[in-house]
Amino acid sequence: MDRRSFIRKAGTIGVGAAAAAATLAAPAIAQSNPKITWRLTSSFPKGLDTIYGGAEVLSKYVSEATDGNFTIQPFAGGEIVPALQAADAVSAGTVEACHTVSYYFWGKDPTWALPSAVPFALNARGMNAWHYHGGGIDLANEFYATQGIVAFPGGNTGVQMGGWFRKEINTVQDLQGLKYRIGGFAGTVISKLGVIPQQLPGGEIYQALEKGTIDAAEWVGPYDDEKLGFQKIAPYYYYPGWWEGGPTVHFMFNKAKFDELPNAYKSLLRTAAHATDANMLQKYDFLNPTAIKKLVASGAQLRPFSPDILSACFDAANEVYAEMEANNANFKKIWDSIKAFRKDYFLWTQIAEYNYDTFMMVQQRAGKV
Repeated sequence: MDRRSFIRKAGTIGVGAAAAAATLAAPAIAQSNPKITWRLTSSFPKGLDTIYGGAEVLSKYVSEATDGNFTIQPFAGGEIVPALQAADAVSAGTVEACHTVSYYFWGKDPTWALPSAVPFALNARGMNAWHYHGGGIDLANEFYATQGIVAFPGGNTGVQMGGWFRKEINTVQDLQGLKYRIGGFAGTVISKLGVIPQQLPGGEIYQALEKGTIDAAEWVGPYDDEKLGFQKIAPYYYYPGWWEGGPTVHFMFNKAKFDELPNAYKSLLRTAAHATDANMLQKYDFLNPTAIKKLVASGAQLRPFSPDILSACFDAANEVYAEMEANNANFKKIWDSIKAFRKDYFLWTQIAEYNYDTFMMVQQRAGKV
């Protein structure tokens, strides 16, 4: 065979091989990266760029990683279903996903509250440590599977504030008869001290407080609270939110829909949720310092809950836990895991972390930092 003939034939074979490779590769790519569109309902209003924004962040990450083939369209609370029915909508398959706080659904089973936040549990770093390295995600998903749901942490606010009050609360007696918007089953705890708990979505709190339907309300913390304007109608701003030391926000997915996804998409959802989880806490940590100064400048009066009130709430919480552990095996299994880690976690944090932070706070108060 002469050289020119060989080159012509080799070129023809090369073009044919490339075409064949393209023919084989295209279906493989299409199968592993299919076009999928999901809807996600949030439990939060669009005006809260931090907590509602978590759904937008996840959607962005997923779309970018798949060249737009996997899209998740977020909707604010109330646009598809009411804010406090987000998990129900996912379980029923009305939507494929939601972004919510699991303790909103504690009324169905108190176990729902444990993967998010319960009174006097862990702070944000502790919750993340338990979720990602203490088996928390797996324990939670054992329970969520009974509801037709798969869930992953998708945000954290850090320890929250105790909320806004029309009058000062100095003693345990001052809590008697107080109509208090408080999330999760913390209402069950504080009702033992005479409080009348109310559960309202974030978008309805201001109006209820303004009309006097409630006497006090907690939401999240300085940045979100300033946006909602609570300081205009209830000047006393209490801390800490002992029922939400580190509340985890979750992305929940319909289990049947999740199981149908290619493995690459399942892995991507876990990774994107993890990234969103970190991003939200970082954002709150950056924005809250400026927001608390603005709130105080506009008239908010900071008040700590007294040691007597905190101690009474702590004792009431332990009474509730004892009752739930005795009657709910799912609750006991997860709560035992959290308690075991909590004991060691606060042993460690009081050594280096607490002493470093305390020293730096003294310097801040002295005007040295």
